[in-house]
Amino acid sequence: MQVIILSGGKGERLDPLTSVCPKGMIRINGKPLLEYQLEWLKNYGVKKIIFACGYLNKEIINHFGDGKQFSLEINYSIEDEQLGRGGAIRKAWEMLDLNKMFIVTNGDIYTEMNLQKAINFHKNQSGSKATICLFPYKSSYGIVSFNDNNQVERFNEKPTLPYWINGGIYIFEYNLKKYFPFKGDHEVTVFPVLLENKLLYCYKSTEYWRSIETIKDLSEFSCEMEKLLSAKNLCLSS
Repeated sequence: MQVIILSGGKGERLDPLTSVCPKGMIRINGKPLLEYQLEWLKNYGVKKIIFACGYLNKEIINHFGDGKQFSLEINYSIEDEQLGRGGAIRKAWEMLDLNKMFIVTNGDIYTEMNLQKAINFHKNQSGSKATICLFPYKSSYGIVSFNDNNQVERFNEKPTLPYWINGGIYIFEYNLKKYFPFKGDHEVTVFPVLLENKLLYCYKSTEYWRSIETIKDLSEFSCEMEKLLSAKNLCLSS
């Protein structure tokens, strides 16, 4: 199984941390965010990784190298200029194994989603050429409920709302290349065309997912990872 990881963004909302390293190389409890993502992918049999990178790419290359120490084959698709996510995917396409389904992930996310279930879903949809993995939308703010007299009745701290968001994990068929731009974002250029041609499906997961966009996200994720790792260690020791 092969994966393109989009890791070329500057991460300006994480400045000054990202002034010296790309967003995916920010260390969380001792390890770069991208390393957590590789561990997740390896659990589902991923063997080949292509980092689509640009900004401060040497930081990624120096850490992961050819991937042998991580029991992976790792290659790098390096942008000389910013191509947008759609353009980055198209450039990295040249390194993919011919005619094989592949996965694309944003490099600033972490999830515990069962990737094999998502792949099975994709394979079982007749005519599916692309699958977006969706996750419940959790409010960034507390919600205040009140009655008709404007009397506050309760507070609900960051509830899960009845909507689904794009989690930045995609499953694509190899023959979709013609739809991807040389420069631009796939959500703007590719998805509308796939939607119109009824080639786009969605897989819904309620498992853990987190995007790291701000310093606040980073702090919260660090605490959540400590809890996740403690829970895993407890399971292993019992």
